[in-house]
Amino acid sequence: MPEAEPVALVTGATAGIGLETAIGLARAGMRVILHGRDPLRTEEARYIAADQSGSTRVEPMVAEFGSLAAVRGLAEKVLAAHDRLDVLVNNAGLIAPRFRLSEDGYELTVAVNHLAPFLLTNLLLDRLRASAPSRIVTVASMAHRGARIDLPTLTGSQDWAPLKAYGRSKLCNILFTRALARRLEGSGVTATCLHPGIVATKIGKGAGNVAGFGWRLIKPLLTRVDKGAATSIFLATVPDPTPFHGKYVIGRRVHMPDAPALDDSLAEALWAESARLVGLPV
Repeated sequence: MPEAEPVALVTGATAGIGLETAIGLARAGMRVILHGRDPLRTEEARYIAADQSGSTRVEPMVAEFGSLAAVRGLAEKVLAAHDRLDVLVNNAGLIAPRFRLSEDGYELTVAVNHLAPFLLTNLLLDRLRASAPSRIVTVASMAHRGARIDLPTLTGSQDWAPLKAYGRSKLCNILFTRALARRLEGSGVTATCLHPGIVATKIGKGAGNVAGFGWRLIKPLLTRVDKGAATSIFLATVPDPTPFHGKYVIGRRVHMPDAPALDDSLAEALWAESARLVGLPV
């Protein structure tokens, strides 16, 4: 019998790193579920990905990551449409230019960048296990350096600024990956996170007036988007991903994140709090 076609889900794939990742995985022979938040932009991205990869197996799915109900809806659609899931790339993310709350009443940056992928991954975990060997790739950032997490105020307005909130959310991504990797030992599913480089995407526009102006000035000097997607594509396709399990990767090498990102007791406390916030069993 022919081998089953591998299926990949890439979140936040209407532009930038996510779109380039979707194109790369389609070129690698995967059926790609391309997620976006806007129906028109998602369909446009599907067309671009199909055109540039030469693949007819790019499928759009829409969900607003500022809504946990929408994240649950996306998981339901994926599970209904596909009996396997080989790769999940948690790429969607933002920098909010001002303090905002998600639909569920949580600070928007941590809601979109951490709580949404935390919930989505957990809802898809049984399918990923059943499809093993499979892998989960989460786009973190070196912006986690210097960040600190206070769990009681994680989703509130205390000490809020655009880049502080973004850094906290990226620290959450790394801690989530460590805790997830421990839960996946022996399952055939690997979990990895990465820093894609300082990439010339539109995300810096949300950094606030001063930082956003600085971003526009230096954007021509930043890493090209296709180069920024290279690590995600590498981790999603490398023949043996086990050396990267639970690790923080830059380029094709394991790097050491900041000390708080290595705190397993904090990772477990964050897992428990995140599960409570999204309505999953602790």
